[in-house]
This record gives sequence, C-alpha cells and structure tokens, in this order.
Amino acid sequence: MSATDAPAASSLSIYLRLLTYVRPYAGRFAVSILGYVIFASSQPMLAGVLKYFVDGLTHPETAGFPGIPLLDGLPLMHAVPLLIVAIAAWQGVGSYLGSYFIALVSLSVVHDLRQALFASLMRLPNAFYDNHNSGHLISRITFDVTMVTGAATEAIKVVIREGLTAAFLFAYLLWMNWKLTLVLVAILPLIALIVGRGSRKFRKQARRIQQAMGDVTHVASEAIQGYRVVRSFGGEDYETRRFEGASADNTRKQLRMVKTSATFTPMLQLVTYVAMATVLFLVLWLRGSATVGDLVSYITAAGLLPKPIRQLSEVSSMIQRGVAGAESIFEQLDEPPESDNGTVERERIEGRIEVRDLSFRYPGTERNVLENVSFRIEPGQMVALVGRSGSGKSTLAQLVPRFYHHEQGQILLDGVDVEDFTLRNLRQHIALVTQQVVLFNDTVASNIAYGQLAAAPREAIEEAARAAYAREFIDRLPLGFDTLIGENGVMLSGGQRQRLAIARALLKNSPILILDEATSALDTESERHIQAALDRAMRGRTTLVIAHRLSTIEKADVILVMDQGRIVERGNHTELLATGGHYARLHAMQFREEALASNT
Repeated sequence: MSATDAPAASSLSIYLRLLTYVRPYAGRFAVSILGYVIFASSQPMLAGVLKYFVDGLTHPETAGFPGIPLLDGLPLMHAVPLLIVAIAAWQGVGSYLGSYFIALVSLSVVHDLRQALFASLMRLPNAFYDNHNSGHLISRITFDVTMVTGAATEAIKVVIREGLTAAFLFAYLLWMNWKLTLVLVAILPLIALIVGRGSRKFRKQARRIQQAMGDVTHVASEAIQGYRVVRSFGGEDYETRRFEGASADNTRKQLRMVKTSATFTPMLQLVTYVAMATVLFLVLWLRGSATVGDLVSYITAAGLLPKPIRQLSEVSSMIQRGVAGAESIFEQLDEPPESDNGTVERERIEGRIEVRDLSFRYPGTERNVLENVSFRIEPGQMVALVGRSGSGKSTLAQLVPRFYHHEQGQILLDGVDVEDFTLRNLRQHIALVTQQVVLFNDTVASNIAYGQLAAAPREAIEEAARAAYAREFIDRLPLGFDTLIGENGVMLSGGQRQRLAIARALLKNSPILILDEATSALDTESERHIQAALDRAMRGRTTLVIAHRLSTIEKADVILVMDQGRIVERGNHTELLATGGHYARLHAMQFREEALASNT
C-alpha cells in the first residue's frame, strides 16, 4: 500500500467502526432507507410523465397508460395531472419516512456516543487527566460528537437519497437511450479523481478545526473557572485577547475548509455540465426517430442529474469532518481504563497499613518522587507526614487508594496488597479529604451524601454535618440542607467548603481516613472546631494526615518527616523536637512565621 492510500484505508476502517453505532437502530435505519428508495424512484417517474404530457399537447384525448390501475383508458389530459399528484404524494411519503427515521437514528447515535465518551472518562486513570486539558475533553463530547453524527447519519442520508436518485435516473436514461448515456458515464472517473483529492484536503482541515475548537473551549473553561483570579489580577483584557486569538484561529481554519468546499463544488459542477452540454448537443444532432416527448423526457431526466451528483460531492467534506472527529473520539475510547486486576473484596478491614520499600515515579518522568519508603500504621493510629513542598507527601497519600499504579515496593492493608483488592472495594475502606475541595452544583445534603452515600438517611447526614461543625453555617442558609450551593460551592467560604468535605468523609465511616492538608483552608476558630471533630472522627480509625500546620499534628502517634521522597526522621512530636533535626527546624521556622504574623 502506498503512502497516499494509507489515509483512505484508515478513513474506511474508522468510518466502518463508526457505523457500528448505527447497528442497534438497524430497523429504524432500514425504514429510512425504504423512504429514500421511494423518494428516489419518484424522480425518473416525473421525467417519464413529461413525455406523455408533451405528447398529449398534440393528442390530449389519447389514452396513454394501459395496464396501470385507475389510469387505464383515461385520456392523457386527465391521466397526466392525476399521475403528477400521485407521484408527489408518493415522494412526500418517502421523504417523511426517510427524514424522520434518519433523525431518530442520528439523535440516538449522538446520545450513545456521548454516553460512551463520558463513561470512558469515568473509568480512565489519573495519568490520562494529567496529560489532557479539560477544554479538549469537553470539546470531544460536544463538538466532535456533532461532527461524527453528521458523518454517521446525515452523510448517509445524502448518500442514500441522492445516490439512489442518481442510480434511478441513470437507469432511466440507459433505458431511454444507452448510447447517449454513455457520454455521461465517461465523466465518472474524472468525478472520482476530484472527489478523492478533495476528501484528503477536507480530512486534514477537519483535524485542524477540531484542535482549534478544543483550544477555544479550553481558554473559555479556564477563564470561567478562574474568574476570581482573573478579576483580582486584572486579567480581563489578557483573557479576552487569548480567547479572541483562539476564536480567530478557529475561524481561519473554518474559512479554509469553506474555501476548499467553495472551489471543489463548482469544479465538479463544471465537469457535470460540460457532459450535459455534450449530451444536449448530441440529442439535437442525433435525434433520429425519437418523438418530442421522448427528447423532453430524456433531457429532463439528464437535467435532474447534476443536483444529486453535486450533493454527493459535497457530502465528502461532511464525511471527512466526521472521520476526523471519530478518530479523536475513538482515541479516547481506546485508552485503557484504570487498571483493576484485583479480586479480593472485604466487607470491613481493621485498617492496618504497611508500606514496604515503596518507590514511585510519575508516568513519563525519569526522577523518582518516592525512594524506598517503609512504615507501618496499626489500626486506630494517627500517623502524620510532614516535610517541605515537593517531598512526596501527597503522592504517597494518592498511592494508598491506587489513584496511581506503583511498580516498586508494596502497600498492604491488613496484610493484603492494595493491588489485590478490587478498586471499588479498596476505595470503600478509605475516606479522603484533600486541600482542593470539590463540591457540585447541588444541595448541601446531596454534597455530603454523594455517590454511594446517596441513600444515607437524613439523620446520618445531619449528624455528619454536626460532627464536622458545619451545622452552625448550614442552619443559616435559606433552605438549610436543601440549599443549592452553586458550582463548586461558590456560595460558601473556603472553610465552609472544607467542613462539608470533612462531613462527607465522616458520613462514609471508613476504617481509614486520609487528610491531605484538610485544615489548610480554615481560619483559626474553624480549625479549632474541625480539630475537635477530627479528634472524635479519628477514634478507632487509622488516620494518615498530611499537614502543613505542624500544630495540627502534635497529637500524632508517629510523625514521618519526608525530604526529597525519603523518610528522614520518624517519632512523636516531643521526640522529634528533642533531636533538633529536620522536624525541629520546620517547627521553629513555622513558629517564627506565626509569631511575626500575630505581631503585624
């Protein structure tokens, strides 16, 4: 296979895969095809009726449709108008069946593709999100799916309707005068050449348009999500220019495709009409014994051909846009989901965590983030991880619930490697509260009882909120627990959002609690409340705390001090202060900073 043939073969395989999404709706699709067969068959019928109309101009009383029910024996002056009305009704039935049922298939395919894309997003590993921005992922679900649907259904609609129309007209012309019709057939290789070259251009341009549309969505998404930062730092003009640049780039790429299409269609029309002009010349020159009605009918049928041929040529751009969109969609659908080869499921675990010789590096990087980390946490113990930013604390916390896959060393829960648990079961045993709180545009109650907790009774939700010291602000909201809190809890303060996240973790009631800078967004008074709540929540639970404020982990059973991915010190608060090492220096530095802050 040559290099030039490869894209065509690829396009075909992508398109055939795309059509598998139409397969569940084969019945509806068959009805639409039947409708278009009916529609297409009406075209040569109209041309054929014109023959009898022209012949009837000289002999209107002649009976012209022997053997046709209801028309047999009727004079042409009555039969021709009745037949035209009947053909119009026949065409209308075909058009309705074709258009309605293809739209039904189209909307169903859109729904299925979006569902498949979104479902794949829910199954993909963290590393995928690290390497893809949200704007391009959203663009796939919105823009790419729309393009693909055009290729999977609208393009098929045109191909079937106009292809059948052209086929019926060609058959009629061959029946009327096969020699003249061969002149029209002679242009088909030239049409195929033009369509082939146009298709390659459309495919290339469609890919660029996709990328540009993803950039537009990405810029808009970032500016909307970060609107507070944008306004705080006077970034409105910068973001406006950035969006204008992305939108202008998209417009330029769209115009290039329009320009290609605007050049491509007239070229095809010119070739078709040259062939038509040749046929008309030959008709006038070689009319032979044909009647005027025969000639008018033939010329009318030939005159109807350019429209379906033009529309068939235009569908190439739609198909290539769809193929480019499908390529992007299938690229995501083919991404391997989050690895889950575990088979162990436990209804409840004690909460013993043991880390043995754990080393880890992020996919695509060369430097280890963790180096030979080992420690043990007994059930009910509180272990704190402290250290400078970038020392590997949060990475370690993300490896316990298997957000990333580690290859060196082991993490054991109750003596079972976390890799041996099924993902769903493993994460049922772990409640996680991070610094970056994620809330949804829903009620307070629904944000606390999220996901698998949705069936929790109202009393349990309210008790979790009380334990997290969230009731004092929830009760002041207009509808209490039934108040909508906006996107990511925009109506709440940072401390209030953090307390809802802690309430969610408390409601989960898991034997392992991971707190990743969970109190960092709280003011001093809120922190006191939360610390009291966490003290209660940590009783009987294994707790792994990652803390920036060392004052929050003074009661920890064991403090692990990390530096450059290694545990450099371990012990309790008193022991570590006495050694005068890393922890003592961190503590002294933080104490000075807090003292300076209180004096200003």
